[in-house]
Amino acid sequence: MIIEKSEIIFPYESYVFRITFALTFLAVMISFHDKKEWSVIIFLLLFTFICYRLSGKNDLLRITAFILAAKDVSLKDAVKVSFYVSLTGFVIIAFLSLIGVLGDVYQVADFGRGIEAEKRYVFGFGHPNTLLGCIYVLILMWLYLYGMTGKLWHYLILFLAFTVSSYLTRSRTGIIVLFITLVLAVVIRLFPMISGWRFVYFLEALFSPVFCIVTAILTAAYSEGGYSDGGLEPGELFWAIDRNLSNRLSSIYYSAHDHGAVLSNWKLFAGHDAEDYFDMGWVRLFYWYGIIPVALMAVIMLVVIYMCLKEKNVWVLLIFFSISLYTIVEATFVSRYIGRNFFLIIVGAYLYRFLHIRDKNNLQYKEI
Repeated sequence: MIIEKSEIIFPYESYVFRITFALTFLAVMISFHDKKEWSVIIFLLLFTFICYRLSGKNDLLRITAFILAAKDVSLKDAVKVSFYVSLTGFVIIAFLSLIGVLGDVYQVADFGRGIEAEKRYVFGFGHPNTLLGCIYVLILMWLYLYGMTGKLWHYLILFLAFTVSSYLTRSRTGIIVLFITLVLAVVIRLFPMISGWRFVYFLEALFSPVFCIVTAILTAAYSEGGYSDGGLEPGELFWAIDRNLSNRLSSIYYSAHDHGAVLSNWKLFAGHDAEDYFDMGWVRLFYWYGIIPVALMAVIMLVVIYMCLKEKNVWVLLIFFSISLYTIVEATFVSRYIGRNFFLIIVGAYLYRFLHIRDKNNLQYKEI
């Protein structure tokens, strides 16, 4: 994942995918599982294998093996490793850029926002949005690890990092999402009793995935209606949003082969032709994988939210909300690179905890 974020040309990523899949699959097979766990494991592996055969993309199969291998993982330790390894790698990328070894320090180009020669900093990450996205993920991991115990001056440093990175990258969407996340984090830190408010978890269940999926459906329908005879007829609000999002809504119609990302072309299971890239991550989920796989994802998301409620873990809830919000416009986490999304480790652990939620004497999954 770190190499992918840099300007290094690495032609062997398919072999890395195979090796990591083999390791996680082996971890699942050699771990102890009861009958309940095996039934879920077999179902998920078979389901995602079918998705792989139908679409030609092995992403869901690899992700499934990855989250299923998280049964006995210490979440704090796993996220801590992800945080410090990613931080080290990202610093190296920026340093190599600054000394002129690898990648640009900044770019001057037309980024589709009506400015012909706009200067934005990249520090070796290839695109300013990628740079801010990496800072965003580091902050999310920090909040998971230290948000509950962080001091005021820690949060001041986070806001300073946010301000500097916002000025350098000028990535408007990422800036808004990161600002909302940090403000909510400060509120939760100052008022820890929020973790016991059930309606907070209910609101997140409505937002992720319900609101996000509805947004994807409407976006795909309006995008189709704006350029063809199908879909919904978009109004001025749609075009205004499209302009402010650098034509991301329009790209749903134009970027996919044979306009495969518009609503009328969504399939129950995506085929081999669904390979194109565009932003608007929730729409890309439907385009890349299909309606039924996304429906299953929605069920798993609700399971994670339910476990947050049972454990009163509002920090995981905040991170999930933030990633969901970010994915409405960006597609960083809808990727073949599993390493981009540290939250998958939490999903796997919470899935096993849900299976044993009625085992009152089972303390195996209690997080310390």
